[in-house]
Parts: sequence; structure tokens; C-alpha cells
Amino acid sequence: MIEKMTRYDFILLSENKEAFISRLGELGVMDITRSAKPVDDTSEALLQEINALRDDIQRITKGRDAHLKALQAEKADLDKEAESLSHWGDFDREKLLSLGVPVRFFCVPEKSFDKSWEESFPLQVLDSSKGKIWFVVFGDGSLPVPSIPLPSRSVGEVQACIASKEAEIAAYTKELEDLKDTLPELREKEKALSAELNLYLAKVGCEEAADNALVVYEGFAPSTEHERLAKVFDTLPCIWFSAEAVVEDNPPIKLKNNRFVKQFETLTDMYGRPDYNEFDPTPYISVFFLLFFAMCMGDAGYGLLLIIGGILLRKVESMKNLAPLVTILGVGTFLVGIVMHTFFGVDISTLSWIPSWMKAVMITGTIGGFEAQMVLSLVIGIIHLCLAMVVKTVYATRNKGFLGSLGVWGWTLLIVGGVIVGAAALFSLLPPEVTKWIIIVLGVVSALGIFLFNDIHRNPLKNIGSGLWETYNTVTGLLGDVLSYLRLYALGLAGGMLGKAFNDIAAMTLGDGSFGIGWFTFAIILIIGHALNLAMCCLGAFVHPLRLNFLEFFKNSGYDGKGRGYRPISN
Repeated sequence: MIEKMTRYDFILLSENKEAFISRLGELGVMDITRSAKPVDDTSEALLQEINALRDDIQRITKGRDAHLKALQAEKADLDKEAESLSHWGDFDREKLLSLGVPVRFFCVPEKSFDKSWEESFPLQVLDSSKGKIWFVVFGDGSLPVPSIPLPSRSVGEVQACIASKEAEIAAYTKELEDLKDTLPELREKEKALSAELNLYLAKVGCEEAADNALVVYEGFAPSTEHERLAKVFDTLPCIWFSAEAVVEDNPPIKLKNNRFVKQFETLTDMYGRPDYNEFDPTPYISVFFLLFFAMCMGDAGYGLLLIIGGILLRKVESMKNLAPLVTILGVGTFLVGIVMHTFFGVDISTLSWIPSWMKAVMITGTIGGFEAQMVLSLVIGIIHLCLAMVVKTVYATRNKGFLGSLGVWGWTLLIVGGVIVGAAALFSLLPPEVTKWIIIVLGVVSALGIFLFNDIHRNPLKNIGSGLWETYNTVTGLLGDVLSYLRLYALGLAGGMLGKAFNDIAAMTLGDGSFGIGWFTFAIILIIGHALNLAMCCLGAFVHPLRLNFLEFFKNSGYDGKGRGYRPISN
């Protein structure tokens, strides 16, 4: 949920602003609005120092900075050069040039080499491999094949360069490893400098008045802190005012969620924090992203691996913040994998030793001639979209009032109400005559909201035109939105089939099943195959559920996501 904010306005003498900002920094909850974003020597120096620290941290943690990449690229080029020169052997280029006899180098396909050349020319074959022949010819004489330029250096010289480059890479890599011990100190320094920059920008971002004798600050803090802050502000050399923040103030957004939902706030921030009058999408993302991720993975065995991976990530300093989320996704994948009856590509619903209570929760067979899992994906998609419309209606009513949101109510009644009535009729929960009248009433009421009262302050003819255009967009877009959820079934099916394929390929290597090299090959194929499948499944299971939330859900819920984050100043 979005935490309520209180707006504060402060007026004080310019000479007191240093001590004032310092005191606010001690409180640690005040987000100061910057009337400008000044760039001066102080802020520029701080920013450069922060960026340098972040580069050092990135360089140490990843070991993939530009310098190391350049060294590795140079060694790769030397390796290729050594490979091409190895066919000529180790020769002294200067000595060859000083012989006074032309020395020409040739490389031709084996089928193009004529044995009679060895009798007609002073020719020496140096190497023969990969369907090619490398040879040199001393003196003049014309061959029917073109020569190649004299190599600029010998393979021995290049190998010496390779050894030197390897030593340089090893030394630099060791330097990176040794610097890992400094990571905690670097992170603390970067955090302190970021806080100092934030504090500085807040201090110089004030508005000046009365010929610069006075300064005016605007800030926001959670309303739950008001009582504590009021006592402190009364002791400060300033005049202050407070009021409940409104949308027009553009207050910063602080999200307040429970421990489970909080793990998914990172995903919300990837799209954008809500405006102050919007809803926090994180609770919805937490449930549906977890469900969608698990369905796209669709394998209980992979869920166990993610759980183990999440536990191990807790011991990695740079990744420990992601560890709980990975563990949660692993638990969801394991449970949904059981329902989808797949364990490392094996269909466990066919195993005789699986208990009957577990088989009872597995989704198998067909519904109306379609795979039950495919139907489930579409049903979940419809529920997801209906929830988005309900959320949109609730917040439209809260922000615009009931009369100002009649158009939204019309669409929600038509679609969500139609889905509910259709489901009730499908399961024979309502008599046919009652169902008919409910549909008629829903249709009439929805049509009034969509075509006549979508904007009560506008000409009815304009409302009709707007309603027709919105009807076209909704009908064409909604079908595509629903079908988008088929990816949940398709990705889960693809991952399961690929896992099964690796199992079948591995089983082929066992032969008669006797202990030997076959079992070793069997294990290697299983490990490598499922590792590749797990990596591909994780990629798809992250991207596509994110799309279903960011595109389908946000579009139908009216989510904008242009709010600014809450950044309190601190010393």
C-alpha cells in the first residue's frame, strides 16, 4: 500500500539553513523537494567520487571491467595468430631475409597440391592437416597457386607474447580477488557519500526570499511520523506549517507492505512507482508473478533447485537481497510443478508409487477437447484481467466520484459481470430464465454507462462517438489480452518436453544397463541438459510473467506508474 504523506513548509533565516538541514538529516525521514537540481563544483565532485566507487565495486564483484576484457581479447587474438603460425614452425624472419634467396610461403587445399612440384622446385612441405598443406619454395619459379606474405613474426615470438599476456591477466585477476576484502568498506563509503550528496542537494535546492535573507523549504514525511516531528520542529529556529499531502503536491511515494509482498517491490520499481492517487500494484504482482513464474517453469524438480539456490545466495554478499525472492519463487515452482505433475521432465502422474492424495491435486486430461492445463491458463488470465478492471473501477470511483466514472463502471459490469454470469450458467447455478434477464439488465445498464454517460459533462453525441471508438479498442484488445495467457501453458509445456527429451537421450546411453561408461554418459547428459533447460526456463519464466503484469494487467487497471520514489535525507 501507499503510505500517507504529510507536507511540511519551513521558513527560516538563511544563516540557519546549515544547522537546519543537518537536524533534518538526523531525523532521517524528511524528503526535501528540490526547487532546482543545482550542479556546482561540490555536487559534481561528490558525484564523480560516488561513480568512481560504484565502478570499483562493479569491477571487483563482476571482474568484467573494460581493462580485463581488453586483455582477454588481446590474448584471444594472439591465440589465433599462434594457431595460424604453428604450421610454419619456429623460424628466424631476419635470417630468412638475409639469405639473399627468395622464400615464398604457400597454403593450398590438399586436393590442389601437385606432387610433381617437389621435383620441379626447391620445395619443403612443413605441415599437412585439416585438408590443407603448408609449404615453402626457395628461389624463383612460378607456381599455379598464389603465395601468401611472409609472416611478420614466428610462432615462438607469438607464444612468448601469449605467456606475457597470461601473466598480466593472472596478475590483474589476483588484484581483483585481493580487492574483494575491501568491498564492505567501499559500499559503506559509497552509501555515506550518496547520503551526503542527497543532503547537499536538499540544502542548496531551497527557494530564497526577502533579498536572500530567508529560505523556504518544502518536504514530505510519512504521516505516522508527524507527532514525533512536530515536537522537534517546535524547537528549531524556523516557522513551519503542515498539511495532509495531496496529488497536486507530487509527494514522494513510500510503499508499505508485509514481508512477503515487500520482496516484489523491486519488480514494481522496474516499471515505476504509482502516483499518489493510484494503487500499489505490488500485492497483485506478488501473487500473480509468483503464480505465472511457477506455471512457466512447471517443474517441481526445478523448484527444488531454486530453493537450494536461494539458500546458497544468502551467503553471497552482493546477492543476499535477492535470496528470499529466489526461495519464494522456488517454493511456488515446486508446488505448481506437483500440480502440473512434472519432476525433472518426468510425468509423475503415471508413477504407481505416487500417493493418491497427491494425484488428486494434479491437473490432467482434457476439458471440452482441450488440454486441461491450457484451459487453466486462460481461466487464470480472465480472472487476472477481471481483477484489473475491478481495481480500475474502485480507484476511478475514489478519484473521480461515482458520476465521473460511469464509463468505467459500464465496462466492468459488462465484462466482469458477464464472466460471472457465464460461469454461473455454465455450472447450472442459475435457472436459464434468470440468466437471460440478468444478461439483459447488465447489457442495458452497461450500454448507458459506455455510450451515454462516459462523461456526464460532455455532449451525448460526443459520448456515443467516444463509446463506439472505445468499444472497438476494447473488443479487439481484450481478445488478444486473454490469448496472451496461453504463454503460461506453452512455456510450461515446452520446458517439460525438453526435460523429457534430455531424459530420453540420456537413457539411450545406458544400453543393457550394466555398470560402465554408459552410466557416466547418462549422468553427464542429464546434468548438462537439465542445467541448460533450467536456465532457459528461468529466462522465459521471468520475462513473460513480467509482461503479463506490466502490459495486460496495468493496461486494464489503468495503472500509470509515474510517481517519484521516497528519498529521505540522512546524515
